[in-house]
Amino acid sequence: MRLCKNIFLPLMMALLLMVTGGFSIHAESINQKQFVFDYAGLLTDQEVTQLESLANELGADSDTAYLIITANGTDGMDIVDYVEDFYDENAPGYDQPHGNTAILAIDMEERDIYLAGFKKAEQFLNDQRLDVILEEITPALSEENYYEAFSEFISSSHSYMGIEPETSAENPGSYPDDNDGYQHYEEEYYAGENSSDNIFFQLWFQLIVSFIVGGAVVGILTYNSGGRVTVNSGTYMNSNSSKVLDRHDRYLRKTVTRVKKPSNNNNNSGGFTGGGGITGGGHSHSGSRGKF
Repeated sequence: MRLCKNIFLPLMMALLLMVTGGFSIHAESINQKQFVFDYAGLLTDQEVTQLESLANELGADSDTAYLIITANGTDGMDIVDYVEDFYDENAPGYDQPHGNTAILAIDMEERDIYLAGFKKAEQFLNDQRLDVILEEITPALSEENYYEAFSEFISSSHSYMGIEPETSAENPGSYPDDNDGYQHYEEEYYAGENSSDNIFFQLWFQLIVSFIVGGAVVGILTYNSGGRVTVNSGTYMNSNSSKVLDRHDRYLRKTVTRVKKPSNNNNNSGGFTGGGGITGGGHSHSGSRGKF
């Protein structure tokens, strides 16, 4: 009993402190430490810092890494192959390698732009939704307002990650908040305020979780406070006089499962069909491409 208390009480106290105080600090990505890869040098240091903070903060809310990649040429590679190789080789993801990731990549040499969603983002940022986002940010890219375009991509992608995708290709879902989601967040973000809409920041939620954890501690300690049960099913059984009297088998049913045989594809260079595709490493993704 003393050992049980020594183990559980410090553990539960740590959990209570984490619940009541830990949520006031913005979580950081477990796997992804860099979100902006400005190889083309389009952004100032301050803009990179702000985009990094925005991607990290919104990524924590949807467990998704939002990446920005700029390049001055891709060594002759198609922009889609370039993004696919980047995902395979760098293994981005918010909470694990090759995890949930949304990527915006532009090639200044060919004026190409490509948006891609991997894992959970492949579903919530499907081809149709990425088409909508691409259409929204292309004018800013054409006017060389790169920071504005990149910020809008991160914010709009995050908004869509919280909306169940439509099943109809003709109706990918209304644009979140008529684009007000980004504007409102941007105002709060630069003012240094924390969003009060997140349930983890609500005091009542933290109190409820604290009571639940406390109740669990009391229940565990109460359960382990009684005497040890030493009686089992064999306590009063005489093994010398007990035996199996009869046994038989009964046929119930036969189940046959049919699955589609996967096609054999020996092309390891990656590629795409329509908007998305599969990387050379076997990771499927959604996608939308265009010019700016």
